[in-house]
Amino acid sequence: MVWRSKIEALAQRLGKRAIAFLRWGDRAWLALTSRNGLIGVGIALLVALAATADYATLPPPMPSYAEARHAFQPSEAWLYDRNGRLIDTVRVNFRARRLAWVPLDQIAPAAPRAIIAGEDKRFRWHGGVDWLSLAGAARDWARGHRTRGASTLSMQLAGYLAPDLARPGARSVWDKLRQIRAAWAIESGWSKDQIVEGYLNLAGYRGEAQGIGAAALGLFGKTPDALSADDATLLAALLPDPNAKPDQIARRACHLAQASNCTRFNAPAYAMVGPARSLALDPGLAPHLAQRLLDQPGMRVTTTLDADIQRLATIALSRQLGGLGPSRARDGAVIVVDNASGDVLAYVGGVRGGSTAPDVDGASAYRQAGSTLKPFLYAQAIEKGYVTPASILDDSPVQLDTASGLYVPQNYDKGFKGPVSVRSALAGSLNVPAVRTLLLVGVQSFRDRLWDSGYRGLTEDGDFYGYSLALGSADVTLMEQVAAYRSLALGGRWAPLRLTMKDPREPLRAITTPAAAWLVADMIADPNARVATFGLDNALRLPFWAAVKTGTSKAMRDNWCIGFTPRYTVGVWVGNLEGDPMRAVSGTSGAAPVWRDVMLALGARGAAAPMPMPAGVERRRISFANAIEQPRAEYFLKGTAQTQIAFAPPEARRPHITSPVSGSVYALDPDIPIKNQALAVETSGDVATHHVLLDRRDLGAADAHPMMMAGPGRHQLQLIDLGGRIVDQVVFTMR
Repeated sequence: MVWRSKIEALAQRLGKRAIAFLRWGDRAWLALTSRNGLIGVGIALLVALAATADYATLPPPMPSYAEARHAFQPSEAWLYDRNGRLIDTVRVNFRARRLAWVPLDQIAPAAPRAIIAGEDKRFRWHGGVDWLSLAGAARDWARGHRTRGASTLSMQLAGYLAPDLARPGARSVWDKLRQIRAAWAIESGWSKDQIVEGYLNLAGYRGEAQGIGAAALGLFGKTPDALSADDATLLAALLPDPNAKPDQIARRACHLAQASNCTRFNAPAYAMVGPARSLALDPGLAPHLAQRLLDQPGMRVTTTLDADIQRLATIALSRQLGGLGPSRARDGAVIVVDNASGDVLAYVGGVRGGSTAPDVDGASAYRQAGSTLKPFLYAQAIEKGYVTPASILDDSPVQLDTASGLYVPQNYDKGFKGPVSVRSALAGSLNVPAVRTLLLVGVQSFRDRLWDSGYRGLTEDGDFYGYSLALGSADVTLMEQVAAYRSLALGGRWAPLRLTMKDPREPLRAITTPAAAWLVADMIADPNARVATFGLDNALRLPFWAAVKTGTSKAMRDNWCIGFTPRYTVGVWVGNLEGDPMRAVSGTSGAAPVWRDVMLALGARGAAAPMPMPAGVERRRISFANAIEQPRAEYFLKGTAQTQIAFAPPEARRPHITSPVSGSVYALDPDIPIKNQALAVETSGDVATHHVLLDRRDLGAADAHPMMMAGPGRHQLQLIDLGGRIVDQVVFTMR
């Protein structure tokens, strides 16, 4: 028959139980058509009832122990240091609070004993169903008493594995039969110890804490293997009603323990349900890095960090920010790198304290670099042969014409020191000499060098940054800074840093020459060269060799201190992550004390010898004309050494107009007599035979410093030599 074949086909698709049901139907039909009709009807009804009961009590398939453990997903992810020590935890899943699955042999034996005693005392002897407990529950129901729970650990575990079995209101006979059949399925595939382990890891204890790991830490501040007998009893007392009041939990615990003195449970019960404890086993040493690296539940990432160095860097930063106070500076960051491997040993993105942006990672935030880029500028100039450490630079006022107007660099102290050597200019962090050096190197060339050194925030061309690039107008991260300074420690070779043990070790590539890198490192390691700016006693002076550079950004928003020994590079940033200026924080009072503390702690692990002088560098004894600086031993690229250093006399310099500066705009004041608003023409170099022309009108000899009267409009000022050749010219405007 067609209908019969269609039913059979449908049964095949539905599976074995549908086929069995169809066969029971066949037997029922045969019974109805037999001689003993009444008997047949009865059998048919029994078969139908059995089939209905089988279908109605059919539980969902139960996973094996291995499948359940594999499917278990904690709410946390974990960060470890290079030695396998846990340093931080991040919660990734917010549906429930569960830690890692805890094997039974890592749980205090008192816990499973107490749970079994409280929830299923005949667990070891039944096959998933405690018939005595069921009989007792049925008796109580028949007498109209409140029925006792008769669910075994296996039945409860089935509810955790298949939440539909334990849904709210699932207390009918049919629901109980489904749980019984699910318990039988578990008992047939799991060992008793596996059932206890699964129960302890899946049970809900209080609030959102699920599993023995979260319960032990959240309720007692302990790991599961450290639970005492009383702790375990309190956990067992909590299970029937996780939201019970402390006095109820204490009474039930006393009953479970069969104790004569119940007062011992009162205080622990109140403490247990008090304010939630941290569910983190770690000290919270690297929260910003943990947020950066951990994004999946159950992740376990092994970093290159060293927990001991991470801790000392955090303490040093916390102490300094606490001393400064939130009214002066609220935020900071520290990175420590092993030079040989490129492994980051400490990554402190910030400390809470008075921070108003504690979740922002200061170690990876882009901030203005300040003077910290100067070593790379001087390395490039030395490499190209433009200057030596003994070359004289003019630290005097300068005005530079730019597309956006005049650029007038100033030093940190607003003063000028006149002729200074490159060594003194770099070690003392003088701004005007750095700008003059940039004029030699070229803005675009310097921008490209910084890009090659790993500064990936410089996405524009050199014209965008202009001359202020020499003073660190670009935005950089502390991570980029430390990687770049590490390249100086490695003889001008750069490679990315490593944060995790799985990060590849990329080969080093040359950025500058070993000789140029060594000369720059020697200059910023020279405590005598920085005396004029920082004084004799400052935070940069260490009892061992270390090269270091500070930097402060515009409006005192950022303070940097980055330096290295042959073994380590340490970078520190201090500022306010919200961008407001710091108050009363100088180049050596902000980041430098943190750098010093970290370096001293690292130095205790082994003395730092000076970096060995590479090939291509030679040493000479030099002296300065006019006692510009004290005689000393100096280092040069081979072939560039000098013994007598003198500031170029005026007649040796190219004649040019120094004032007015090209592009200047002057406004005539109607309240001042016009004759009192004449402009002086200033020149430099040997101009004894030169004349000055204003709009082709001769103003006289250049060395006479002529005065000029210019009306409103655009004007051209020219410097011409004896032969009438234009040597220099500027354009300015009067309004």
